[in-house]
Amino acid sequence: MNFSYTETQTQIRAAVKALCDGFGPEYWRQCAQDGAYPEAFVEAMIKAGWLAALIPEEYGGSGLSLMDACTILEEVNHNGGNSASCHAQMYTMASIMRHGSEAQKRKTLPRIADGSLRLQAFGVTEPDAGSNTLRIKTFARKVAGGYVINGQKIWTSRYSHSHMYLLIARTTPFEEVAKKTDGLSLFLVDIAKAGDSLKAKPIRTMINHHTFEVFIDNLEVTDDDRIGEEGKGFYYLLDSLHSERLLVASEAIGDGKWFVEKASRYASERVVFDRPIGANQGVQFPIARAHMNIEAAELMRNKAATLFDAGLPCGREATMVKYLASEAAWEAAEAAMTTFGGYGVACEFDIERKWKETRLFRTAPISNNLVLAQVAEHLLGMPRSY
Repeated sequence: MNFSYTETQTQIRAAVKALCDGFGPEYWRQCAQDGAYPEAFVEAMIKAGWLAALIPEEYGGSGLSLMDACTILEEVNHNGGNSASCHAQMYTMASIMRHGSEAQKRKTLPRIADGSLRLQAFGVTEPDAGSNTLRIKTFARKVAGGYVINGQKIWTSRYSHSHMYLLIARTTPFEEVAKKTDGLSLFLVDIAKAGDSLKAKPIRTMINHHTFEVFIDNLEVTDDDRIGEEGKGFYYLLDSLHSERLLVASEAIGDGKWFVEKASRYASERVVFDRPIGANQGVQFPIARAHMNIEAAELMRNKAATLFDAGLPCGREATMVKYLASEAAWEAAEAAMTTFGGYGVACEFDIERKWKETRLFRTAPISNNLVLAQVAEHLLGMPRSY
């Protein structure tokens, strides 16, 4: 077992940190205040090639490992940024890379790599189905040469900053499939070409997240827009979900490190009653616990990413590390908020902004309660709870 990061990963951390130094807390604070998309930061990430990390070199990308990609996003959040603004550009194309036709790869991957095409919108969740993807109602009806799709999606983040929309829909009714994971198909939709068939309504949230509800009305797509075989979309989706959970876990780990460093430094410098508040065990112990849990989550992330890069099954590990990292980050966020006291809710200290951002990870991309249910049933052999 090797617990050291590679020289490449060490260099990645340094380079990403240097990029993030150009987008300090004032930049992110202003974006949050204005509800603005961090366009300049995303463009800098594209120009530096970081968002093309997982795309093979033959298609214009860097051909890096998932562990390398995890390092990139962790470092963004570790430096106070919010890589959720662009992380989907890294993982939504996994289905294309693994299951798309050569024509689809040649058409999209080089343009995603150079930034001229953005694929950040991922249409999975629906108002009624929630986390039960197998029960989605959006339906793609087969017609000559293609499909006509009708339905509705929710929590489609960064839709307004995407050119393409990765959309999963039923092509066989749930009641007619022999296996409940069959009958779903994955489509790559050109948003501009779709016109009025796609209408998006922004959802106001407590964080600067740019997420939408999308209404799909007689959307016409061709057979060439379908990724892989009809009815196998759920399996293709899993390729994106495993990498998504590992990348999101890495963001949470980065957040956790940021909180711990901010809190421990402030606790050492802030003097009340003639002594640093960090000398009080009630202040220092929560920070220390959070630090240990972040370290443990990082080790689990590294194990899961190593399995992924080796082409080995990693679904259980990817799901568990999403839970561990998000819970550890939230623990660190709470410790920092308590340490800063009243200043924790003052925007100028950035704790409240990051506190809100990291809370989302306990709910998305999969609820932590659902993770616990899956672990109980599939790893521990306990009765199904849902």
